[in-house]
Amino acid sequence: MEFGRVETSEINKIDFTLPADGEQTKLTLNGEAINDPKFFVGCAKWGRKEWVNLIYPPKTKEKDFLGEYVKHFNSIELNAVFYGIPKEDQILKWKEMADQRDDFLFCPKFSRAITHIKRLNNAQGETDLYLKAISQFDDKLGPCFLQLGDNFGPKNFEVLKRYLEALPRDLNLFLEVRHPDWFSVAADRKALFSLLADLNIGAAITDASGRRDCVHMELPTPKAFIRFVGNGGKFLESSDKKRVDDWVERLQEWLSKGLEEVYFFLHQHDESDTPIIADYTIEKFNKYLKADLPRIKFLPNQGGLF
Repeated sequence: MEFGRVETSEINKIDFTLPADGEQTKLTLNGEAINDPKFFVGCAKWGRKEWVNLIYPPKTKEKDFLGEYVKHFNSIELNAVFYGIPKEDQILKWKEMADQRDDFLFCPKFSRAITHIKRLNNAQGETDLYLKAISQFDDKLGPCFLQLGDNFGPKNFEVLKRYLEALPRDLNLFLEVRHPDWFSVAADRKALFSLLADLNIGAAITDASGRRDCVHMELPTPKAFIRFVGNGGKFLESSDKKRVDDWVERLQEWLSKGLEEVYFFLHQHDESDTPIIADYTIEKFNKYLKADLPRIKFLPNQGGLF
């Protein structure tokens, strides 16, 4: 992921402290811990050749990557469908490959034809095609997420409102916004997250080095959808793991106040070590949040290197 990327010389200068909870979070999480919160940890892609000999067996072919990915993770932030409205037969093939794991969920991104080309205007036809296609995931369909472009700001609020109100009310959905004014202008911020709360739509939180404003800490629903963008390499130990620790601490607090579901997707600018930070995340979720997720199965002489 390139979003929020900064020069490596700048990383140690960034304050990665998580902000205080937003006002909407305080309204949403005002209860007590539930008995059985759900945890989903995954990546954004399964098609990483760098993971062969790390978590995929030697000589694994690309067509088999998803089948291997499912052995390690219980979810995926499905970015592949962003680039084109998916075909139903392709969705069925992916579902079949994931059927080996009962608890696996696909979390498909809305296609850019809807969000970035049509910009939510007159996009009903494309939306219908998208929703019809992803319905083929059936019991493997997790929450969808709708990502708006950097230039889709509060001046487009009414367009956004009309579009969201027209979606099926039972659609499990998270929204990601990127225009700085959604976060910096108090009235626009309140209007956005209040709207999402009214529509029972979640807000994706993207934790990236160069866009700390996107770590908005607003939960319109008792569900957290976090897109964690680490820097990897030498920063895996010096920075990324500490950032995960901070998220574990915050999630622990949210869970004590009624958080019901956690979706935590790991991105790295260099994806070769994403399974390593993912496994660390699972380890900490299990230890401190009682998540009970299977650890990543590194190939012999691999997991112990990190």
